[in-house]
Amino acid sequence: MQQFESFRASSLYCNKCQKAMPVREKLLLVLPDKEIFDYLCTGCASSLGQREVTAGDRLPARRGPAARPRRF
Repeated sequence: MQQFESFRASSLYCNKCQKAMPVREKLLLVLPDKEIFDYLCTGCASSLGQREVTAGDRLPARRGPAARPRRF
């Protein structure tokens, strides 16, 4: 179920265009604990929704120091 934790919409229904339209994400707000994105219709530029990404979701998993290649 880990694959369903974070969704990004590629198309949403637009009331102005009267059909499902491709969308693009626009960063609206950056806060210390989350980022808020707005989905905009590519046909008429209407706002169709928002998506919030929390700090834990946007940071990649911390790993140990990168292994250096050995030189012989």
